[in-house]
Amino acid sequence: MQKINTKAFTLAWGISFGIYFLFIGWVAALGWGVRIVEAVSSLYIGYAPTFLGGIIGGVWAFFDGAIGGLIIALIYNALIKEK
Repeated sequence: MQKINTKAFTLAWGISFGIYFLFIGWVAALGWGVRIVEAVSSLYIGYAPTFLGGIIGGVWAFFDGAIGGLIIALIYNALIKEK
């Protein structure tokens, strides 16, 4: 099996999470999914169902997703080495 490129995987997860939470924040500004944004705002300071709040949440989510993606890639690559 082939190892995962950790830089690419980290960026992919970060960008995906960032766009996802940005979109949810902006959609919540229109009235849909407000409870999701309120729940996540307890973790992402400044995240709110507004245009600016969506951007802030997207930035938080980018870093959160990137860290998660890096951890997943490192664990995967470590397990592949053992085989």
